[in-house]
Amino acid sequence: MLILGLVLLLLGFFLKISILWTIGIILLVVGAVLYVLGSTGRAVGGRKHWF
Repeated sequence: MLILGLVLLLLGFFLKISILWTIGIILLVVGAVLYVLGSTGRAVGGRKHWF
């Protein structure tokens, strides 16, 4: 999710498409939150690990 967010963020920036920029930021934030929760050992959405 982090990689997809970064790709959309860059595409939105270079192609000047604001919706891609917005979706990229949202995916980066959600991906970062899931990564932090998963790395602390906390179960997220009923799963201990996200693969």
